[in-house]
Amino acid sequence: MRTTLVALALAAMAGLAAAQGSFPSKPITLVVPFPPGGSTDLIARVLQPKLQERLGGTVVVENRAGATGTIGAGQVARAPADGHTLLVSSLGPFVIAPHLIKVNYDALKELDPISIAVQAPNVLVVPAASPHKSLADVLAFLKAQPGKMTFGSSGNGSSDHLTAEIFWQQTGTSGVHVPYKGGGPVMQDLLGNQVDSSFMNINTAMPQIQAGKLRALVITSARRSPLLPQVPTLEESGVREANVQSWQAVAGPRGLPADVKGRLHAAIVAGLADPAVRQRLLDLGFEIVANTPEQFAAFQAAEFARWQQLITSRNIKAD
Repeated sequence: MRTTLVALALAAMAGLAAAQGSFPSKPITLVVPFPPGGSTDLIARVLQPKLQERLGGTVVVENRAGATGTIGAGQVARAPADGHTLLVSSLGPFVIAPHLIKVNYDALKELDPISIAVQAPNVLVVPAASPHKSLADVLAFLKAQPGKMTFGSSGNGSSDHLTAEIFWQQTGTSGVHVPYKGGGPVMQDLLGNQVDSSFMNINTAMPQIQAGKLRALVITSARRSPLLPQVPTLEESGVREANVQSWQAVAGPRGLPADVKGRLHAAIVAGLADPAVRQRLLDLGFEIVANTPEQFAAFQAAEFARWQQLITSRNIKAD
């Protein structure tokens, strides 16, 4: 009897080892639901070689853009839950787009959270020639002349747009939202003094802030950024419950095997901890998060509810 039990235990251990060793059994695809060149694409391409090293298989990045990221997210949600197809995406498809457009997946039930990789705040910027030198100047102007100051964004429902909506809501002010088709046109009109301001992502804004062409007034993170230590946060400026982070995360189809999910998570965390990767991301304004699947799931649920409430209360519509 004892011999049989030992044999069964050894067989089980061998089976587990074989199962773990069989992943990956084919190339792993990191689906980026946006065009090449943006922040999400950057995160995926930074992680790709590190995952390849840690997992011992081929990892490729595939851009499947369209419908504000929801086409790629839906394709991942419908893929086999074997760990070979993963979504690398910003917060939009996870917590914002489902409240604005009809999507073909359930963001909370059909995607398996692995880890939020990084996050980055938005920063309120104005052209260098703007008369507004501080947040106090902006608030004074908005209260004296409501509905006059323009706030550019990369589109209806974008992080920069929703940040402005929260800002107006929490300060009892109003501005004019000017949606563009992406961040590039916003930057162009800011530099040309065609739009007054924008809650722009710090990664996009930093080069022009450093060049002296944009002035940073306030940042949306809970604490000051090491890239802009002189710029106060909204919280310390007296604007409560207006912290916003634009985050990038990795998920798979719901139902990933526990051992596969564990290996993927460990590889992502190790990749983000690599000194060269970490420094590169920090220099770009990203904060490393690398949280657990459980933490990601709880955060996603809270963010989903937060943006749903804002979009409904402010009657925000998609482009």
